[in-house]
Amino acid sequence: MADQKRLAYSIIQFLHDQLQNGGLSPDAQESLEVAIQCLETAFGVSMEDQGLAVSQTLPEIFEAAAGKEPEHIRTNSEPVTPSEDDIAEAERLKTEGNEQMKAENFEAAVSFYGKAIELNPSNAVYFCNRAAAYSKLGNYAGAVRDCERAIGIDPNYSKAYGRMGLALSSLNKHTEAVVYYKKALELDPDNDTYKSNLKIAEQKMKETPSPTGGPGGFDLAGLLNNPGFMSMASNLMNNPQVQQLMSGMISGGHNAMGAAGTSPSTNDLASLIQAGQQFAQQMQQQNPELIEQLRSQIRSRTPSASNEDQQE
Repeated sequence: MADQKRLAYSIIQFLHDQLQNGGLSPDAQESLEVAIQCLETAFGVSMEDQGLAVSQTLPEIFEAAAGKEPEHIRTNSEPVTPSEDDIAEAERLKTEGNEQMKAENFEAAVSFYGKAIELNPSNAVYFCNRAAAYSKLGNYAGAVRDCERAIGIDPNYSKAYGRMGLALSSLNKHTEAVVYYKKALELDPDNDTYKSNLKIAEQKMKETPSPTGGPGGFDLAGLLNNPGFMSMASNLMNNPQVQQLMSGMISGGHNAMGAAGTSPSTNDLASLIQAGQQFAQQMQQQNPELIEQLRSQIRSRTPSASNEDQQE
């Protein structure tokens, strides 16, 4: 346990150094601070325990180990050219993965693509296809990693950039998604899906909620300043039935049956819902333009996979 504490101390020391000298973003700094707290709690150590320090820092230990790495290990780490049989089998597995994607068996598709990658890890298509399967499963972080691998193998692979943009958009990293969509369009300028998704990502970047706004940039302040909306809302709130229902629900002093000291009944809620529906109908009839404006603000716009669903 003592050695574990010394190792944990060295890791914490390294993370502290990164916080001070690493030039990290605020989000990265916050993540490191959380990691440090977790390690300190798990191993019961802190930076004050200087007696746990070793003669070399963690980077120094790593550099020494890397510099003395046996030659055969370095040689074995180099990419191995797959045999013709392996290439053929990898293609068969990829094709099977594509069939599983069509059947919406996404977990099976991930498995087949993974086996193809094991046989031929230098094929960017396999990583890109598995990224699509990961996205279908909601594993967007896995999709990002596979897209990075695909781009590393083939920097001119437009589909990898497009799928990276989709995964980043799903992670709400719209600024990064814009960069990848633009690169995808550079490589495939006639692709309508990339054009559409780029516009959506750029719009999402602009949708920054205000203190009076809601998620997705919903303009609550503008709504409350709309005379038509406020007039109809005033009429609703001046309705004696609504006033009685709201008073009862807030104070719990009565319900629809008039019993004192009880919680609002189902009838209370049904009546309130009915009043709300009448209010919505009134708004639709009197100010359809306002209704359309509200719908456009609330409507959730998501990037399209479209031709990205087509596997190679």
